Amino acid sequence: MLRHALAHFLGARRFRPVEEPGGGRVRLSLPPALTTSLGCDAVGVPARYGFRLMSHLPRAGCVFADADQWWWIVPSGSDLDLNWPEQVSYAAGAVVPAGRPRLIHTPESRTPYTPPIPLYLMVCQVTGVAPSWTPSGRPRAVPAP
Repeated sequence: MLRHALAHFLGARRFRPVEEPGGGRVRLSLPPALTTSLGCDAVGVPARYGFRLMSHLPRAGCVFADADQWWWIVPSGSDLDLNWPEQVSYAAGAVVPAGRPRLIHTPESRTPYTPPIPLYLMVCQVTGVAPSWTPSGRPRAVPAP
């Protein structure tokens, strides 16, 4: 089992971010064998929560990590109607700040996605923020002054 995990980790390290023009940002590069028909965005969570999230999620897709953040691949548009906690970064197109994120987890299935709703609920729990979302087509409530 340890040999399989090590081979899995070492094989995953080959997929490095692709630098975007303009500098300062990289696109997370997924293994080509994975199906990305829903597009890809990334949810960045402070690294201190990474292992806890990974161990409590029922299923994780591709996960990238550097010293500061862990990036979870989710389907495009997973930010719609969800109020992600302030500590979280949402990166459309999986274009993230240029650090040195490396692929640390690939799923056994052919999909790179972590289901966004369980990820959202777990992120809210570990950051101590109450989940909050806006139903589609309805404006968000703004507190009166």
